Amino acid sequence: MTDICYPPGLIGVDDVIARLVALARTQSPATETLPLAQAAGRVLATDINAPRDVPPEANSAMDGVAFRHADLSASGELRISQRIPAGVAPTPLEPGTAARIFTGAIIPPGADTVVMQEQCELTPDHVRLLKIPSPGANVRPAGQDVAQGQPMLARGLRLNAAALGLAASAGLASLPVHVPLRVAILCTGDELLEPGEPWRSGSIYNSNRPMLAALLRGWGCDVIDLGKVADSLADTEAALARAAASGADVIISTGGVSVGEEDHVRAALVARGEIDFWKVAIKPGKPVAVGQIGNARFIGLPGNPQSVFVTALLLARPFLLARQGQSAVLPPSFAVAAGFERSRAADRREYLRVQLQEAGAGRIQVPHPQQSSGALLSAVWADGLALVEAGAPVQAGDLLPFLPFSVLLAP
Repeated sequence: MTDICYPPGLIGVDDVIARLVALARTQSPATETLPLAQAAGRVLATDINAPRDVPPEANSAMDGVAFRHADLSASGELRISQRIPAGVAPTPLEPGTAARIFTGAIIPPGADTVVMQEQCELTPDHVRLLKIPSPGANVRPAGQDVAQGQPMLARGLRLNAAALGLAASAGLASLPVHVPLRVAILCTGDELLEPGEPWRSGSIYNSNRPMLAALLRGWGCDVIDLGKVADSLADTEAALARAAASGADVIISTGGVSVGEEDHVRAALVARGEIDFWKVAIKPGKPVAVGQIGNARFIGLPGNPQSVFVTALLLARPFLLARQGQSAVLPPSFAVAAGFERSRAADRREYLRVQLQEAGAGRIQVPHPQQSSGALLSAVWADGLALVEAGAPVQAGDLLPFLPFSVLLAP
């Protein structure tokens, strides 16, 4: 991004993310070794080099006939001297003969080429090739996937099905991984009711609590749910003290970080711990506080549900992934044409809930008509977020960064 002049006291989003990731990298997560069946979704703790060639021996890529290419006569006929199904160790190939072979079976010593059975005329004892393959055709050499000693899995990788399959193919039964991050969450606000409680005038149901817990679990964290906190400085300080004593690695709160008379989180953070920085040039979600309480890092998010959702995705997520030891923490964005116009430029970077829609020769980003920081329907409707930089008006067709929820919701 180009240099942007934000309002005094506000820190740019990119700067905040860089600071958060740097803070996260100062601590190394604990490590344990798990069987492959239990390691899915965990972050790999060390680099893994291949302990052996994968595949360990040259094998056939298909059902057919294996032979030595130099032994092939003008007639294309060979006697079949052995049959090699998968799982059977072959004997050396008799010179001038061929072996009936099947997919995955080991290439016999002395053979170097396989012809697929569709290109052969086969009898129990002989084969005539209808098409002559190139030397080495249809043979998967030893070490074709990874060679012994070659880097195979990098530290900081979030282990998915493919990574676990690769580890298994090299004979590894377990892997060293980082222990899940423990994150305590608490939601401030006298107005909050828990879903299922009878509604009363002046109240709203607490959507932040289940939403934030779901986000954290989706990012591989263990959640310590400390519930609701009343709007008083004493209650807020006590809640932060409980959170610090809970054994949490990170504490995340919602609400109470602005400057209103009923906003006590920032003051409680100063009293119980320390604050690193506050206020971000982002819309929605300007009042975000970052600090430390005891041994736990603290992130205070705003109270409005959409502000919580957006700031958790964009600010908390890279911190939490980095704190888990993950190497790739920043989501990729894609340039997509704007399907809207904005003549007035905002003074903060704005993230709009948008849906991708087909238009003419390509796709466009169409914002939901309701972009209020208190509205969640737009996030359910949307495919992701459109980034509109501060100071930048938007014309229809302008290419804007698009951040898909499919990436942001994943670790």
